Amino acid sequence: MNKKVDLSDATWVKSDLSNGTGDNCLEVAFVDGVVALRDSVDVGDPEARVLVVSEADYRAFTGGIAQGQQSLLLP
Repeated sequence: MNKKVDLSDATWVKSDLSNGTGDNCLEVAFVDGVVALRDSVDVGDPEARVLVVSEADYRAFTGGIAQGQQSLLLP
């Protein structure tokens, strides 16, 4: 996806499973019709990379996991 997204006012959330410990958390923000993903260790880093995907792609990915699609999980 090649869409410029303003993330300055994004509300980032972590999985409930991360329980606030460690630095290996994936954060997600739903902004302007897309889904942004970042590593929690990158918070505050202006050079950090953020992955931006469409809502449809995010739904397909998370839906596959929710339905137990093993090929989406690490072996």
